Amino acid sequence: MTIVMIIIILIILLFLIRVMLFKTGLIHSTKKLQQTLQEIFYVHQYLKVPELNESMQPNPLYRKVFLYLHSLPSIEDSDFTNLVTGTNQNDIVLCLDANQLIEDHFLGATLYWFNQKTEPNRNNENRTGSFLLKIRKNDKRRILGAYLRHIHDVAGDMESNGKRELRLFVNAGDGEGGVRWRSVPFTHPSTFETIAMGEDLRSKVKSDLELFLRGKKYYRKLGRAWRRSFLLYGPSGTGKSSFVAAMANFLGYDVYDVDLENVRGGDSDLKLLLLETTPKSIVVVEDLDKFVVAATTESSLPAASATGIQMLNIMDGILSACCGEERVMVFTMNSKDGVDPDLLRPGRVDVHIHFPTCDFSSFKELASSHLGVKEHKLFPRVEEILARGVSLSPAEVGELMIANRGSPSRAIKSVIGALRPDGGDGIGRRESADDDCDDVDGGDGCNAVKDFRKLYGLFKLRNGKRSRPSNNTLVHD
Repeated sequence: MTIVMIIIILIILLFLIRVMLFKTGLIHSTKKLQQTLQEIFYVHQYLKVPELNESMQPNPLYRKVFLYLHSLPSIEDSDFTNLVTGTNQNDIVLCLDANQLIEDHFLGATLYWFNQKTEPNRNNENRTGSFLLKIRKNDKRRILGAYLRHIHDVAGDMESNGKRELRLFVNAGDGEGGVRWRSVPFTHPSTFETIAMGEDLRSKVKSDLELFLRGKKYYRKLGRAWRRSFLLYGPSGTGKSSFVAAMANFLGYDVYDVDLENVRGGDSDLKLLLLETTPKSIVVVEDLDKFVVAATTESSLPAASATGIQMLNIMDGILSACCGEERVMVFTMNSKDGVDPDLLRPGRVDVHIHFPTCDFSSFKELASSHLGVKEHKLFPRVEEILARGVSLSPAEVGELMIANRGSPSRAIKSVIGALRPDGGDGIGRRESADDDCDDVDGGDGCNAVKDFRKLYGLFKLRNGKRSRPSNNTLVHD
């Protein structure tokens, strides 16, 4: 009988030990017990940091708290964390799961953050979140102000060091459920070093943006909103979008892509969209000439065309000063022809940058970045053809090089084949497709050119007599 009792007692002890060691062990159980006792003997207060404010705009403090909490070593002690890919594709980082607790210590006080998430409602809105801070009432009076400043400083350092995840926002039409913007991570790899651009222009743009980043006090001294505006104009495929991505990566700014076709409510809807953008962002309006020219030439204005004019009018209005702080505005156009110069005057647009078709300097940059070739025996032939005024866009040249990247010679010959001018313009007779292939590559380059033309239809030859700028032009108005 005694042996049976001993066995039963041992089983009960083993069961109790197993319960105490469940999940992360005895320490985990002890911490849970400590938290329970604190709930009984201490008075706590709760402070909520919502992801969106009452106007359904992003709450900047939420993002700072997010960065701060994910920098804490104690995130590893949370019961559930997600493993996700960081900004660098080779980095694996911990991300706090929904409805989980994380502990922090500051000036001798222990604080707890709870990651709350709401479920989508019947309108199928995206679920939003909030961080709930739990702090002892006595500690709140003593440390809260200093603690919030500490969070602000740590998050600011992380943002300045490029650790903040950039986002791409697009306007969501009518804003169902009160949410006007939808966002995804911004992972575009373009930088000023990877785009085809003259070195002088590259240096000027980078210097201009660096001055802007350091210019908060200067703009305040002048009584102006701390913003900068750019007009990028040139044919399609000349690198305007890649330039915007390079600006975002250089500045560490989010990108808001405004689709004027989705601005249904006219001037008021556009103003609300701009009010919901956040500091440290680039606001982009592409193909603005399509809307502005239509608005100035037609008596009955489409809604989007009228909105294009309103966008430029807003640039020098009171709203721009109120919602334009620490923002860069970028407008793109295929051409400034037919656009009223008053719409692009100083105060609305600060810097004009022209993006021409590919010249020889740009071609060499593309050959270096795409093919790893700085010099080649066929370069003089490319230079000769380009000097006659025949050209392709950098995107067209780049796609040819990508398609033939296994052989630099074949890639360059394919570009030469695509650049051959039409006959009858005084430059030379257009050979047949077979002759062109034999002259260029003995067959291999021809096949690449033929296939590329069938797939993309990119090679509409320009008028050889047409004049064009030799490089990007930076104009400060």
